[in-house]
Amino acid sequence: MESRLSFNWWALALRGVVAIVFGVLAFILPGATIGALILLFAAYAIVDGASHVITGFRGRSGDTPDILMILGGIVGIIAGIVAVVLPGLTALALLALIGAWAIVTGAAEIMLAYRLRKEIRGEWLLALNGVLSVLFGIYVWLFPGAGALALVWLIATFAILSGVMLLTLAFRMRSLAQGGHGTRTGASSAF
Repeated sequence: MESRLSFNWWALALRGVVAIVFGVLAFILPGATIGALILLFAAYAIVDGASHVITGFRGRSGDTPDILMILGGIVGIIAGIVAVVLPGLTALALLALIGAWAIVTGAAEIMLAYRLRKEIRGEWLLALNGVLSVLFGIYVWLFPGAGALALVWLIATFAILSGVMLLTLAFRMRSLAQGGHGTRTGASSAF
């Protein structure tokens, strides 16, 4: 698992960059229509899902595919496609879709971090990102009547925090790929 993540560190970095860009754009353009928000969410969910699928299938020397990673990616891609194909969804339906996507993705990341806890340092970042995602999804479900501007800011904040955590984890995995430093067995630097 460590080799899969370190070998594909760039996919984590891509997810992080896309999340940060999405969040910044949402802050800069808060008055954008719900249609633009739907398209931004769709693009983010499709790229995020595709990176999950790629990471799940791509491994070194005959590793078996990671089914949880692949399923989480497929859910993200489907959520993005539904948002593009049916842009007339009401704001409430979009919120339910975003909430479900965040909960499923977060749960998958928490389980993956649990599986990695003995293999790498810094797995807590993935778990924390998963917890943040689940809490965000639950919040969206519990308070659907929040104002559009507050929703945009909430989504932007979530995306930026998620992106920062994913970039941090990606660079951690990159250092593992380059030198094998940072594993639980014999690591001199703690994260």
